[in-house]
Order: sequence, then C-alpha cells, then structure tokens
Amino acid sequence: MQRFETLRDVDMPIQIDSVTYYSATEVIGALNVSRQTLWRWRNEGKVPAGHRYRGRQILFTAAEAEEIHQFANRIEPIDQSDANQLKLFIHKRPDLSKV
Repeated sequence: MQRFETLRDVDMPIQIDSVTYYSATEVIGALNVSRQTLWRWRNEGKVPAGHRYRGRQILFTAAEAEEIHQFANRIEPIDQSDANQLKLFIHKRPDLSKV
C-alpha cells in the first residue's frame, strides 16, 4: 500500500511510540528535491508541515512522506495564463531577405 518505498533504503527511520518517522533529509534525498524546495512547499501549505523532534529536527510519518511524494510528482495541465507565458520563449527570426 505504501508507495514511498525508497525511504526504506535510506538512513535509519526513527521509531517513536510504534510510529515510524522519516527525517526531512531522508525525504528530500528520496525525492531528489532541495531542502529549500521542501521548506517552501511546507511554508505554502502544499505539503504536511511535519513534526518537530527534540526542538530542531523535522520528521514526517510514512503517510506524510507519501503525501509529499505525490505532490512532488504531480502532473498538472497548463492553464491558459501559463500557455500565454510560453509565447515569451518563442523567438521570431529576423527576415534576412530585407537586409
């Protein structure tokens, strides 16, 4: 059921009261995203905030890690406002015949 299996192969998860927690370092390593990206997603409320352990380390349950994984690997259609931005990258070649 748990699809976030890559975490099983990384550092030692922490067991607290029969709940397995993964560090932010483990999560970003498994997802190949930067610490800043995870922090931004947490700040913007796009992914679970996690839990503070011993006043400094951020931990995530397996379910929270899976939710982060789902968000990190989402595919969204381009809406019209995004499609208009793509026009910025289309370069018109100069007409050299008039030179």
